[in-house]
Amino acid sequence: MSMEEKTNFQTFQDSNYQPSEESQVKQFIADCYHDNIPIEVIGSGSKRSIGRNIQVGKTISLSNLSGILDYKPEELYIKVKAGTPIKIIIEELKKNNQQLAFEPNDFGQIYGGKENFGTIGGVVSCNFAGPRRFKSGSVRDHILGFKAVNGKGEVIKSGGTVVKNVTGYDLSKLISGAFGTLVVLTELTIKVLPLLSDNKTLIINNLSNEDALDSLSKCLSSSTDPTAGVFFPEMHRQSFIFNDLVGSGSITAIRYEGSKKSVDHRIDIIRKSLKLKVSEVNILETSQSTIFWKQVSGLKVFSQDTKNLVRVVLPPKKTKDFLKKINSDDYFVDWGGSLIWIKLDEANSETITNLRNWTNENDGYLTVIKADENIKNSLEIFGIESNKYKISELIKKSFDPKKILNTGKMYPGI
Repeated sequence: MSMEEKTNFQTFQDSNYQPSEESQVKQFIADCYHDNIPIEVIGSGSKRSIGRNIQVGKTISLSNLSGILDYKPEELYIKVKAGTPIKIIIEELKKNNQQLAFEPNDFGQIYGGKENFGTIGGVVSCNFAGPRRFKSGSVRDHILGFKAVNGKGEVIKSGGTVVKNVTGYDLSKLISGAFGTLVVLTELTIKVLPLLSDNKTLIINNLSNEDALDSLSKCLSSSTDPTAGVFFPEMHRQSFIFNDLVGSGSITAIRYEGSKKSVDHRIDIIRKSLKLKVSEVNILETSQSTIFWKQVSGLKVFSQDTKNLVRVVLPPKKTKDFLKKINSDDYFVDWGGSLIWIKLDEANSETITNLRNWTNENDGYLTVIKADENIKNSLEIFGIESNKYKISELIKKSFDPKKILNTGKMYPGI
């Protein structure tokens, strides 16, 4: 079947296959490889709408490939099936006062109107990370090993169950962020960390975006060791309702985690360093702080009918210039200044291309997270340079020679 034929291939109503074992995944893909049938690969579907629309013959959903296979709290790892919901993993880790080493985003609010972190396989495949990214790294930084099935129906394995693993190539970095275009994940071993006992959030009220970014930069470069920093323009203040959040204007929030004594001490240091008056700040205690950052991770400010949402990553020193360029208040800045989520009044090829070109020229990248379906296929969702496209094409061919796995999801033909 040619690529043109694949593009026009219609999805069958009864073609959603939900395996519960790796052997079933292997056989399904081997059959589709033999018959040249293009496949859509999803976990629970929480991030299904991110990426280009694709036409496929069958869909494989890994939501039934779920369960914890091995968990060694003392060795700081957990091994799970790829379709295991993130929520279940978090709950299991909490029993031993542990947490994932990365902080995932929750896209459920902007797509389904309710919390849905999705599956561990989906989180790894997309490689999106929440507010702790600048502190602890992205998802791919904490994958110790995985098993998967390639586009020919062959089982592959990489890594192991120890933190230091230097045997062979680090394929985890390759498959994470590939959006299911290279392999179908079946099993993952993930690094975990101790759950910090206390967290509080310092809120600075009513700063301009320039002053806020300066404050976040000073916090991140200080010895106070914050684990999150975010800025919301005034228009988004009404989205956050907490007893301890009083005042007006924009919100600049910095999170501190650790023992209560340590957290209080570090907040006191940064308040003095930034020369903040008592009237300028609020402190969210642990319960309210936890909810606040959950809402940040869940993109709460964009949960109501967001049609055109763009994600931009830039060096923090370039963010001020970017905010001047967009001339909009419908955004917020995460990762202490290097991640901008922005709602566009209109997302078209010209608008996106102009923003992407500027972003690329300033050492960043842009991803279209959400767009009107009637114009989605005309947009470049991820963007890629021609030389990198050729490399990606070769990688795709090595894992998926007949191009049956999520082909076109990220880039045309890949």
